[in-house]
Amino acid sequence: MFFLMSEKPKLVSDDPWLEPHQATIERRMQQFTETLTEIEKGSGSLASYATSHDHVGIHFHPDTRKWTVREWAPAAQAVFLLGEFNDWNRVSHPLASSDSGVWSLELPAEALAHGQKLKLHIVGADGSRRDRIPACIRRAVQDPTSHDFCGQIWNPTEAYVWRHDFAPASVGAPLIYESHVGMAGEEPRVHTYREFAEAVLPRIAKAGYNTVQLMAVQEHPYYGSFGYHVSSFFAPCSRFGTPEDLKYLIDTAHGLGLAVLLDVVHSHAVKNIAEGLNDFDGSGNQYFHHGPLGDHPAWDSKCFDYGRPEVRQFLLSNIRYWLEEFRFDGFRFDGVTSMLYHSRGMKAFGSYDDYFGGDADDSAILYLKLANKLIQEIKPGSIAIAEDMSGMPGLCRPIDEGGLGFSYRLAMGIPDYWIKLLKHSRDEDWDMGELWGVLANRRRGEATIAYAESHDQALVGDKTLAFWLMDQEMYWHMGKTDSHSKIERGIALHKLIRLTTLVLGGEAWLNFMGNEFGHPEWLDFPREGNDWSYHYCRRQWSLVDNPELKYGWLAEFDRQLMDFTKKFNLLSTPPAQLLHLDAGQKIIIAERANLIFVFNFSVANSAFGYPVHVPGHETRKLVLDTDQPDTGGHGRVDHFFDYPVAEDGVMKIYSPSRSGLVFAKMS
Repeated sequence: MFFLMSEKPKLVSDDPWLEPHQATIERRMQQFTETLTEIEKGSGSLASYATSHDHVGIHFHPDTRKWTVREWAPAAQAVFLLGEFNDWNRVSHPLASSDSGVWSLELPAEALAHGQKLKLHIVGADGSRRDRIPACIRRAVQDPTSHDFCGQIWNPTEAYVWRHDFAPASVGAPLIYESHVGMAGEEPRVHTYREFAEAVLPRIAKAGYNTVQLMAVQEHPYYGSFGYHVSSFFAPCSRFGTPEDLKYLIDTAHGLGLAVLLDVVHSHAVKNIAEGLNDFDGSGNQYFHHGPLGDHPAWDSKCFDYGRPEVRQFLLSNIRYWLEEFRFDGFRFDGVTSMLYHSRGMKAFGSYDDYFGGDADDSAILYLKLANKLIQEIKPGSIAIAEDMSGMPGLCRPIDEGGLGFSYRLAMGIPDYWIKLLKHSRDEDWDMGELWGVLANRRRGEATIAYAESHDQALVGDKTLAFWLMDQEMYWHMGKTDSHSKIERGIALHKLIRLTTLVLGGEAWLNFMGNEFGHPEWLDFPREGNDWSYHYCRRQWSLVDNPELKYGWLAEFDRQLMDFTKKFNLLSTPPAQLLHLDAGQKIIIAERANLIFVFNFSVANSAFGYPVHVPGHETRKLVLDTDQPDTGGHGRVDHFFDYPVAEDGVMKIYSPSRSGLVFAKMS
């Protein structure tokens, strides 16, 4: 991939406000070109370069009937292998050093066996002596008594046999069901990959979603970290089962037509020395930046040095590993803002200067470009999502246009906006102009994932949308025969908020598991402060399964919303256009995908004979209605009525309060 720097990057051509930063954009493009050329010259291709996990680590070679043990620890004074195979003797099996910094040991076939536990004993550059888990270990397990982690040889006799082929591009616009395997069941315990495959995946497919995003898959020592303090980057979380169990989950999802994304954490790592990579060779900065830059001040974790070639290769190899070994269909990159800036993004972003000045980490930007190119090289059509709250221009533009190559970015401001409204203002005071501005404001040409609430809103200390809307009344008044004004308001707004956000907010959709049916309460992992309880660390599917409860109404509307979105190919069309905004009546009318959307946020004022100016003169019909009785509404609109358009382009409708209506042209 080569760029002609005599031409203005398309990113700049499309946004003249970027012209003052053209030199920086071109410098980053040149850095990418030169690095990629160097990689391809040395390894043949970027994909071949991203194979360090096949060289480093513990591998059995059937052709030679030998084991190889290799570890990159350039500053270490000595490295030894210990484990069950040698009664944990720290000095009997030394590894030999090399000029590349990779230590190695060769053992006969009978020396090691599948399932054996082991570690490395490393004499560090600082003279420290520590037992460490190999960096590329494929499985790490926790002792149930001591709670210590150690590596485990994973070399089963029979390889997993995949049943389904799958092309991620086949899903179209992603409708993402964000999930956490451990809390995906109703019992107060940690649930498994296979339980998720058998019990939850069919729910997701039936609900109309086409993509599953799995959190907390990379091994992490503390369950309550939500999986974001990773210790072993190549090891699937052993709490949920074996690597084959994870493959079964992904294979099953593919059989249901679901793409599967990995919530990959390359933005930071756990600082624990016993379980993770921190100070691995005793130098203080092998994988991570030296000094304060290597410590994340808010997350109590370590920050990678993306400028070090070996670290970059380690992370790129990690990308290839998850795509090939487990057949993931892409990634949601966590904490991209922290990666992009030396300040870790802990500041306000007020101008373009903030994205192209000295705070930006060009090494991290280079890594992300290489990662996105690698993803498409390994598995074309894969999805790459950036969790960035800074608004970096070009994040989701092609690399050859001056961008970073992500498929989508998360619209992180939207969930925060809804929570702010529900926390701090009455429905009567909601500003329709502000609402439109927040939901519709995004960079043209950069695909965005809309979502009304995130998993963060469900964590302890905050509330889901449903709980903000209905709060403790959900405990007593969710029976279908129990009429309650607060519950009625909550159900109506829950549906209206989700419809409005999906239509106006982006080119894809994301939902955290259970939020589609208004899962009550919050999430709280077992911890010392709650006596290690799992009571709030589970999903109560029985609520939505109970035909006597109102949760089923919300789930039914969400299913209708997903089906409607796919039927009209809504999210693959250009952004919505504002047709009318009525601040007094609190009505927003918009057009997208040749559909007319009427959002009425009024508390009590329904509009009779309301004039809607529409493009074209085709008669229209109502195709989606948040006020339907089967979704908990009052059935105030006649669905058997056609809506003709007069000569003046006006279609008159009845718009009930707190409702959303969608009109399509008659075929």
